[in-house]
Amino acid sequence: MLEYRAEGLCRNANHLTEEELARCRQTAEVLQATALAFDTGRRLRFTLCGHRAYMEFEDCVDHAPGETVKDIAVLTRVGRPTCFVIVGTEREEGGETVYRLSRAEAQRRCRTEYLDALEFGSVIPCTVTHIESFGAFCDVGCGISALLPIDCLSVSRIASPADRVQVGQQLLCAVKSRDAQDRIVLTLRELLGTWSENAACFAAGETVVGIVRSVEEYGVFIEIAPNLAGLAEPDRQLRPGQAVSVYIKSILPDKMKIKLVVVNRNLNQPLRFEPHYFVTRGRIRRWTYSTPQSRKQIETVFG
Repeated sequence: MLEYRAEGLCRNANHLTEEELARCRQTAEVLQATALAFDTGRRLRFTLCGHRAYMEFEDCVDHAPGETVKDIAVLTRVGRPTCFVIVGTEREEGGETVYRLSRAEAQRRCRTEYLDALEFGSVIPCTVTHIESFGAFCDVGCGISALLPIDCLSVSRIASPADRVQVGQQLLCAVKSRDAQDRIVLTLRELLGTWSENAACFAAGETVVGIVRSVEEYGVFIEIAPNLAGLAEPDRQLRPGQAVSVYIKSILPDKMKIKLVVVNRNLNQPLRFEPHYFVTRGRIRRWTYSTPQSRKQIETVFG
């Protein structure tokens, strides 16, 4: 199965010769270049190999029949890497070659040759494009967007997707489902390991860094890995998002509990754990986070 890259990661057309661009046109290879302007003719303007190149408005975004594309969806491409296929060339007065480009065609090919063939549970690369309170939107290929909901970012609860990811970050995710408009919904947490896999990276008696996630009357939940958190004694001086160092008092697989003691609450620096992947390719069919002994079962079954 072909794999189409996110915008910013496609082959750069400005590094190619005219002969190479001609071959890319014949093979319909997806390229990218920086959009230089959105002109008064409502076209995106580029320069390829010293020649002018244009993308007509209707070629800027693939959309469903009857759907209206707003100017803002196109003009915000200016100054950013934008993918396309070369759909033709023209000769202007003076004999100058002008390239005609289509991002919409690149997106249609991405859907039919790549995204439509993905099964639930398939592991794919993506790039975070923007963040909302309810989740992160990711480019899964050629600027096509998919939602990564906040509750799918990790088992450990977070207040905002920005606690886990940032714009421009490249991720691996699994295809969780499709929404009513047939758009892909992503999940990350199943790639970040089970309770046992994460707990095996730590040992009782160690002191490690952690992030406060929840302050309750009965204790403080502190994340020590994206899919693993422990409980420390109540401490009203702590706040969610605060970086601390903690002593691991005990690890209890049968109860899926880790007992922590806060050693230093004044680290005074932001902390965000980078994803540590336990799955990096293929397809996940069933994922069980919980230990066999635990009464609480956390599981994902992909359709």
